[in-house]
Amino acid sequence: MTHHLKIAVIGGGSSYTPELIEGFIRNYPSFPVTEIVLVDIEQGERKLSIVGQLAQRMIEKSGLPIAVRLTLDRRSALEGAAYVLTQLRVGLLEARGWDESIPLRYGFLGQETTGAGGMMKALRTIPVLLDICKDMEELCPDAWLLNFANPAGMVTEAILKHSSIRSIGLCNSPIAAYKWLSGLYNVPVDRIACEFVGLNHLHWISRIEVDGASKLEEILGGGEAYSASNVPQLAWNERLIRSLGAIPSYYLKYFYLHREMLAEQREAHGRGENRAETVKRLEEELFEVYRDPELSHKPPQLEQRGGAYYSEAAVHLMNSLYNDAGDMQTLNVANGDTLPFLPADACIEANCKVTSAGPLVQPVTTVPAAAVGLIQAVKTYERIAIEAAVTGSRDTALLALASHPLIDSASMAEEMLDEMLNRNRAYLPQFFQTTS
Repeated sequence: MTHHLKIAVIGGGSSYTPELIEGFIRNYPSFPVTEIVLVDIEQGERKLSIVGQLAQRMIEKSGLPIAVRLTLDRRSALEGAAYVLTQLRVGLLEARGWDESIPLRYGFLGQETTGAGGMMKALRTIPVLLDICKDMEELCPDAWLLNFANPAGMVTEAILKHSSIRSIGLCNSPIAAYKWLSGLYNVPVDRIACEFVGLNHLHWISRIEVDGASKLEEILGGGEAYSASNVPQLAWNERLIRSLGAIPSYYLKYFYLHREMLAEQREAHGRGENRAETVKRLEEELFEVYRDPELSHKPPQLEQRGGAYYSEAAVHLMNSLYNDAGDMQTLNVANGDTLPFLPADACIEANCKVTSAGPLVQPVTTVPAAAVGLIQAVKTYERIAIEAAVTGSRDTALLALASHPLIDSASMAEEMLDEMLNRNRAYLPQFFQTTS
């Protein structure tokens, strides 16, 4: 049966888009996309044009009957879409620079998804995503919204609470873990099974099996741990890893190695360096590569960007939803009764069986005892921060910061919050509404 299968990509001018297009090409036999609409904002029009033309060349080379359209009109992109991907960055890399630098001046960690910087990104992003959802409720109410705009777990929870749109959060960390294990044991990913427990950027791998045989104890005893290019490569404390009985996400270094990570950030800041500037430089180099009219494939330089495999995860999920695959994927979804120590509507990162009706969260067999309190504390912060993003309440925003495990002074947090809100004023109208 032939029918129109339209994909709308919000933030289509992203440097990740070629990986997405490659995924659509590879999966076409089982996921026959007919139209891809890449949409962006005016500030991103140049990048949209460059990456969009590369996408069109890639499709042309493939010979597949897929139309690629570029637009700044979000509503036209959404109309009739079956799947909507959000890979946007509100405030662009300039705002990321603020998230990373301002907290450091107050003695706090500066990071785009964790701590104060992560909250500011959530405050900027959640209202925009909810606005997209309003358009979707009108123009494509049955579409799936696949979100990997960070902080993905918080954004997805806000959508699930404040919208009727079906949404699933995505992160590249789980798929990166599988690829690490694939290289470690020299076996294909489909022969590996892992259990993920926790939240987005706050998970633990509590079970690892290769061909049905447990490998967790072997890895814990060998000092192995995976990391990523966007997180400083400090070594884990091996005694801690063995005591946890699980492999922590590399983002947990900000909690378990907080002093060391903060010192490294301060040192880099003193040299005039931060991750935002590094990413900006990498993106400029990538877009120069993308401009080559002879280029018609995803260039290998993209994997240096720090978010490799996001798009691979997105196409895999769409394919599974479309085909009622019933395969296992690690996703950000509502908790239900999976983790009994969290509310049912809290968004968690967990293994799910993917069906055409949506992801079915799988029971968790092992929750590291030492992880429970940290998961609860961070989820408490997240839920308060979501409320602040929706209401524009400065009091609620301060309460969220004061509830975060990495914030040790409400007074300093209040000063920092005022500066960060003012710096982000253009992206946070909810916090600057006049009152009578």
